Amino acid sequence: AGISRAVVALTDPDPRVDGGGIARLRAAGIETETGLCGEEAADVNAGFLMRISHGRPLVTLKVATSLDGRIATRSGASQWVTGETARRFAHGLRAGHDAVLIGAGTAAEDDPSLTCRLPGMASRSPVRIVIDGRMRLPLTHDLVKTAGEVPTWMITFAAADAEATERRKAYGECGVEMIDVGADGDGNPDIDAALGELARRGITRVLVEGGGRIAAALLKSTLVDRLVWFRAPRLIGGDGIPAAAGFGVDKLADASDFSLVSAQPVGEDVMETYKFVGQS
Repeated sequence: AGISRAVVALTDPDPRVDGGGIARLRAAGIETETGLCGEEAADVNAGFLMRISHGRPLVTLKVATSLDGRIATRSGASQWVTGETARRFAHGLRAGHDAVLIGAGTAAEDDPSLTCRLPGMASRSPVRIVIDGRMRLPLTHDLVKTAGEVPTWMITFAAADAEATERRKAYGECGVEMIDVGADGDGNPDIDAALGELARRGITRVLVEGGGRIAAALLKSTLVDRLVWFRAPRLIGGDGIPAAAGFGVDKLADASDFSLVSAQPVGEDVMETYKFVGQS
């Protein structure tokens, strides 16, 4: 093709190909440089790199809270803590991820569709994933009823009896793909193992929109790589539901630390983006 010079921002860490293409270019006499804008390229490819190097997807935790970090009032009222502009930005986040993940509690309480509903971007809706160890999600739930239209997966335990087997069969007939994992120390589906299963299915970026329990499980295991925090200019009070449930932090040294990447107004709210400290 007459190429005389190639510039490669980032080498591919996949051991099947790592450096192979560059070696072939150089062997053909083509001047090949590497590393230009490498940091920017690593950020663009962060999900792929995480899947190759750690065997799991890049995890972004999205929360929408009041100024005092509450996702709902003490009665559970949560629609809507933030405004319409913030919700549009959240739909844009869905379009930029391979999958969106919630827990069974959030699915039951909020009845979300988890699709991207920005004009012209419905086809960018991610795979929808529900963590539901006890298979509590009703077969009449919108996520189940539309599983034939939008890929929908359920992370759960292997069937232990005939009733569970029949329920799994019913989900499957509706188009829900079942993914089995073991239990963690609290008797819930092992979130680390679940992420490994998602990576094996090709998922590189997961947006977590679950409630406080899912957030706590991920933070406890230091599995949150990015944090997108929508903050509304209102106060709910200490009896409101927090963004993350307790996860056993006794000392400040054990807390999850993040560095601020950006902050911008979105309507009346503010969207803050953070990166986990120590995570490239």
